[in-house]
Amino acid sequence: MDYLEQRRRLRQMVQERLDYGRDYTDEEVEDTIDEVLMEQDSLELCSVELRRRLRKELFDSLRRLDILQIFVEDSSVTEIMINGMEHIFVERDGQLQELDRGFDSMEKLQDVIQQIVAGCNRVVNEASPIVDARLSNGSRVNIVMSPIALNGPIVTIRRFPDKPITMQKLIAMDTLSVEAAEFLKMLVKAGYNIFVSGGTGSGKTTFLNVLSGFIPSEQRIITIEDSAELQLQGLPNLVRLETRNGSEDGCIEIGIRELIRSSLRMRPDRIIVGEVRGAEAIDMLQCMNTGHDGSMSTGHANSAADMLSRLENMVLMGMDLPLPAIRNQIASGVDIIVHLGRIRDKSRKVLEITEVIGCENGEIRLNPLYRFEELGESSDGNVVGKLQKTGGLLHEGKLKAAGYSSAVS
Repeated sequence: MDYLEQRRRLRQMVQERLDYGRDYTDEEVEDTIDEVLMEQDSLELCSVELRRRLRKELFDSLRRLDILQIFVEDSSVTEIMINGMEHIFVERDGQLQELDRGFDSMEKLQDVIQQIVAGCNRVVNEASPIVDARLSNGSRVNIVMSPIALNGPIVTIRRFPDKPITMQKLIAMDTLSVEAAEFLKMLVKAGYNIFVSGGTGSGKTTFLNVLSGFIPSEQRIITIEDSAELQLQGLPNLVRLETRNGSEDGCIEIGIRELIRSSLRMRPDRIIVGEVRGAEAIDMLQCMNTGHDGSMSTGHANSAADMLSRLENMVLMGMDLPLPAIRNQIASGVDIIVHLGRIRDKSRKVLEITEVIGCENGEIRLNPLYRFEELGESSDGNVVGKLQKTGGLLHEGKLKAAGYSSAVS
């Protein structure tokens, strides 16, 4: 009997001994697993290591996330992708690899999915087949079910570092230069409104976390997210809000727009929206234009200029305004755009830091401050480059109000 078949048989034996009419503690389930394993003559010749592995995998399949649990606990894993019950991919150090095994059955995969969504009061089914959720360790989860997903349930888990990444770590990873880091630190402290843009997996949420670490601790901060991912540190007056999906039992949907509007009545100093994707962009811009200096958000875009175009389209999704009026709102609300990207060696870099300096003749004007320049490749194939300073900050009013003499102080 091969290992997988043996594990299936043992799992069935444990299930038969558990009365699902009552709740069991983790310790009781572990004791039942131990009883079953001790009774198996076929396991006497197995190594201690194999018995330990069997015990953990049986427990994970009954009380945790089955085959996924070991990767959720692995700090070297950044992404887990499930394409149906048979195909599971794991990303480590920017490299994807497919596992040599999948879930034992479609029912088990469905059980794991329902366990994930139940843990954060979400619902996913054929009537509502797409959901964003999170794990207890803060990992972000996206689930797509049939009839939308044609090759079985699709689950994507973005695992964040166990310890929040610091600016020093980003500098050590060559994500940005010391000079650019000090510049951004100064801008955050002075209350510049910042948008972090980039593609999928470029590190936008991580970078927003890092920037938030420079917010003065005496300020009142409100974070608003679809699925809580931000890990802000050292801010005692912190309020965290999360959207809620509607449900068939009468729970009404509460989206980002409603949360932004409600947050304005909570006397925030700054509002941080995890990601702007649609009509909520107009509400975020209004916050930035009405005295909440230092507010921040992220968005998907291919460049700093593209982020502005996407913001225009998002505003139009929520309000029918003339394009010049929208551009004036953006230009007066957003001060700085930090654009991130993954380059061909899979490393994440700050590619642009750009100042939004105003609107002239119906066009938003930009002032490039830093730009990543590729210089070549190292012997091991890694890209060699530098975040070069390309210009100086033109709008220094907030810096001077915060006590800085200029952007180079």
